[in-house]
Amino acid sequence: MTDYDANARVIAPVIVSTRAATGEREDHSTAVIAEFTEQIGFVCRPPVIIPDGEGVLAALSELVVQVEPAVIITSGGTGLTPDDLTPEFTKPMLDKEIPGVMEAIRSHGRTKNALAALSRGVAGVKDATVIINLPGSPRAVRDGMEVLVELLPHLCDQVADIRDSHQWD
Repeated sequence: MTDYDANARVIAPVIVSTRAATGEREDHSTAVIAEFTEQIGFVCRPPVIIPDGEGVLAALSELVVQVEPAVIITSGGTGLTPDDLTPEFTKPMLDKEIPGVMEAIRSHGRTKNALAALSRGVAGVKDATVIINLPGSPRAVRDGMEVLVELLPHLCDQVADIRDSHQWD
């Protein structure tokens, strides 16, 4: 991961995995997020790694208030097992949802793996932070980031109300 540039937009990964949080499994999703973050000139901060379940709300809330990143990308907890609750704890805190982001990610993922349709992730904005839920597998994170590198610069400009009159005519 890169040293911080005070002027760069920050992406904060939140890895939602009980096995990664307990040290049973290594986190491979953050490296994928960081790779794509650098491509668009953003900075990836070290991940917050938490178990599946209720800790998602606290982790997201703390990052939004204390770090104020441009983007939070969660990885994990978007499936259908009983403790996959990332969308349930993300959605209520959003000021605005951005369903088209998740539609694009699922659509792109389905070109590589039909199971991408099963992700229940949500995307939206809380205050000045974009929050996006990606699945837990590094391959699914890569597929999602392939879409997000095209969207995040403009999306963050909109959230920050940075308007280039020639772009928004």
